[in-house]
Amino acid sequence: MLIAVYCVLSILTPIKVLNFKFTLEAFPIYVASLLLGPVDGLIVGGVGSFIYQILFSGYGITATTILWVLPHALSGYVAGIYARSKNFSLDFRQTCFIVIISNLIVTALNTLALYVDSKMFGYYSSTLVFGSLGLKIITGIILAIIYSLALPKLISLLKRNVID
Repeated sequence: MLIAVYCVLSILTPIKVLNFKFTLEAFPIYVASLLLGPVDGLIVGGVGSFIYQILFSGYGITATTILWVLPHALSGYVAGIYARSKNFSLDFRQTCFIVIISNLIVTALNTLALYVDSKMFGYYSSTLVFGSLGLKIITGIILAIIYSLALPKLISLLKRNVID
């Protein structure tokens, strides 16, 4: 179900400007990671990204598809490892920390994917690849704060009402 939510949020919430995309797609990845653990976060991020990439992105399967799937898969895994190390009991500060780290991982790996993709397919421009990096980092931190305001409460509710 979280993979489906990821795909829906990927389709319905993006604000796109050139190579910059603002979306809430990572929310279900963090729910899976912080509630269920690293493998579930990896699966939701990886499978959700893959489905979005091949069915909805407009690019389908290319030589660099795995590079576009890897960022969210890895961020889900990292967030899950951190949550497990804290016994899945995270306050706002801890949640904010791991979500910021995860968002920075996504930004760095997406930039790397764009760099490799642009070199492979002949459209490289330093402005295209690196020009909006600062905006992406700032947006990632803002999104992390927004996610962190909702995630601890949501995780607590889900633990009480669904898991137990």
